[in-house]
Amino acid sequence: MTDVARRAGVSVSTVSYVLTGARPISEATRDRVLAAMAELDYQPNAMARGLASRRSNIVGLLLPLSGRGLGATETAFVTGATEAAREAGYHLMLCPVGTGDADELQTLATQRLLDGFLVMEVKLTDRRVELLRRLESPFVLIGRTEDTTGLACVDIDFEQTVDGAVAHLVGLGHRAIAYVNHSEASLASGYGPAQRTAEAFASALERHGITGVMVPSEDTASGGRLAIRQAQELCPELTGVLVMNENAALGILTELRETGRDVPRDVSVVSMVTSEIVADLASPPLTAMTSPGAALGAAATRVLLGRLGESVSTTYQELLPCLLEVRGTSARARTK
Repeated sequence: MTDVARRAGVSVSTVSYVLTGARPISEATRDRVLAAMAELDYQPNAMARGLASRRSNIVGLLLPLSGRGLGATETAFVTGATEAAREAGYHLMLCPVGTGDADELQTLATQRLLDGFLVMEVKLTDRRVELLRRLESPFVLIGRTEDTTGLACVDIDFEQTVDGAVAHLVGLGHRAIAYVNHSEASLASGYGPAQRTAEAFASALERHGITGVMVPSEDTASGGRLAIRQAQELCPELTGVLVMNENAALGILTELRETGRDVPRDVSVVSMVTSEIVADLASPPLTAMTSPGAALGAAATRVLLGRLGESVSTTYQELLPCLLEVRGTSARARTK
């Protein structure tokens, strides 16, 4: 930086301001500094700058990965967060850290290699939240715990999403609906989306005065096939299905087709919190409450970056709805 400053005829601090944007610099001075950098083939050392500023310009995304990897819906969250970080001059590092990885998270947080954290796959009681609070590490949840006091949370509005899906089917004349949720293990562990949608589904049934049943499903096509068989046994009159599990949704369509039930003539299917990519790949294309994953990831990143370097303990909550997109799996209920 000293060599660049000498070549450009400015102070070292001016070179630093050009690099960081911490203070406004005239266009002419900025051009001289950039020209000197090019002539000297100067590349800023990110680690050295981080030591000086106590910032790494890297944020971590805590996303536990299962054996199936990332689906299209999860990828949208990551893409949105990555783009928002890049636009602000930050990098995003994916950290496969779940609620049971307290030691690994403590190492990440105490080494100060990351400026803050985005937390995904949030449970109603999440050990990562308590640990980050205790370590006073900046973080924002892409999800919500049961008690959100003092937390910054950006999440899907699950109540509105479920009600919108149920209302769509009710409007088409369906009076008996099954909800295929996430797995029993997800429900038992307090996984936020599974618990919130289960409660919202029960409320929606009561509000619309219809009958229905909820069944869990593993996040696989075979899980979906088993779940829809169970749902039909529990509720033989069902003509509508909601599913919160995109891999299971594909199994549901296959099982219905192979057992002679036409979609949507006999049974309508609505997939919730689903990416357009998955919905369009299905046969027939899925009517879906489309996930705002990219927007959620970006919004959470902007909130986190806005809180860096500040001692903020106020509650912040931003809920984004899923939007209904009618495709080929929902139609009016058949009249007998």
